[in-house]
Order: sequence, then C-alpha cells, then structure tokens
Amino acid sequence: MMSRSRASECLLVLVRHGESVWNRENRFTGWTDVDLTVRGVDEAHEAARLVRDAGLDLDVAFTSVLKRAVRTLWIIQDDLDRMWLPVHRSWRLNERHYGALQGLDKSETAARFGEEQVRSWRRSYDVRPPQLEPTDPRWPRSDPRYVTLSDAELPRGESLADTIARALPYWRDAIAPALLAGQRVAVVAHGNSLRGLVMHLDKLSERDVAALDIPTGIPLVYRLDRRLHPLEHRYLADPDAVAAAVSRVVSQGQARAEPTTGPCCYP
Repeated sequence: MMSRSRASECLLVLVRHGESVWNRENRFTGWTDVDLTVRGVDEAHEAARLVRDAGLDLDVAFTSVLKRAVRTLWIIQDDLDRMWLPVHRSWRLNERHYGALQGLDKSETAARFGEEQVRSWRRSYDVRPPQLEPTDPRWPRSDPRYVTLSDAELPRGESLADTIARALPYWRDAIAPALLAGQRVAVVAHGNSLRGLVMHLDKLSERDVAALDIPTGIPLVYRLDRRLHPLEHRYLADPDAVAAAVSRVVSQGQARAEPTTGPCCYP
C-alpha cells in the first residue's frame, strides 16, 4: 500500500456505490433505502481490487446514511483489511431526493410524460421533480436517521443544484479538513452527491455537470495540492470499462430501447 500522502499532495478517492436493486429495476431511487444487487456487491469488490492494485491506502472514509453506499464501503474496507478505519456518515452525502418520482419505473415514466420531461427531471441542473406532500410516506420525517433535522432541511424533491447545496457544506466542514490534515480520504456515496463534489473540484459549469455521469463501482482518484486544487484525476479502470458503465447510466429513462448519443463519461 502507498504510504501516507506527501505533505504537498492530498489523496481523494471517490466511489459511487455498486448497482442497487432499484438501479437494476430502472426505478427512481433517491432516498429510498434499497440494498445492493449481487452485481452491486461484485462491483464493490472490484472497486477494492482496483484501489489495492493501484497501491493506494486510506486513513478515513465518508459516506451517506443509505445502505447501498454504507455496504459498498464495508466491502471495500473488508477487502482492503481496513475495517478499523474511522467512518463518518452524513445525510448530506445522500443521493438526490427524487420527490414524487421515487419508486417509479423510469421507462414507464418516460412513456407517460415523454422522454424530454424525464430528461429534464433527471439531467437539468435546477429543475426539481414533482414534490412530495408532507403526508406522503416517502417523505422521511418519521425516519429515525433524520430525527434531528428540521422540516426545512428534509427535502420533498431536489434538483441537482439543491443536492449540491446540501453536500458542499459537508465538504467544507468535514472532508476538506481531513484532506488538509494529510489523511487519505475515501468518499463512497451516490451519483448526484459525487457530481456535486466533482463540480466543485473541477470548477465545472452548470451545463457541464448536467452532462456528467459517474459509473457505479469504479474509483475516481484525485491528487490535490494543498489548496485542494486538482493536480490529476483518473478512473482506476480501463477506459472501455468506464464507457460501458456510463452507457448503462445514460440509457435509463428512455421509453424505447434505441441507440442514444447521451452524455459522455468523465473525465
């Protein structure tokens, strides 16, 4: 394993959780607490192998409070023999809340409302999905994980901009200080919360981040300077494997199975 980060550099490893049950079923998931599929478990094991084979080591990890991310991190820790790592969990790293879309089949929703509308809900920077009513059981007011949060903090449906706005304070208050203290950091989270971190790190425009897809289970590694500006970033996988994983994300939300020229992978 690589020794602790050099004083002039910081190491950050971003991992989107492995495939979840609702990823497989092509459903809007959001804050619904579904688990990994068998494929998702395999992707988590592969993420650990890629980290190990790259000679990287970790000192601390951050994740959401949703089990698909937590379990992905557990598997990575176990495979790296790092179960003892300090782990910090926060709702601020949760996936984007998809409001009244949560649980709906993406293709069926596209057939009902049109692919353009679903594309806007999924890909636009500041368009919110249909909002939940306070009486809807999908609103997480009664979930013990969120008992300390105010009603204003609990989303009824978020845009990407909303998701980024809640994730960045956690970056500033928890993740960035760990990096600046010389710790090698892993963040295992979700497609949209990680898109927010990438947008911040790489100074992406709203248009660029709307076209960004992060594949499941493939570590994205950043080397950062002491101002937390990227010196380098790369996926720990063959480019063809990254492109294939991204294409699975892009194809969601289409009413028909047909060729598409959706957003490209990153970087």
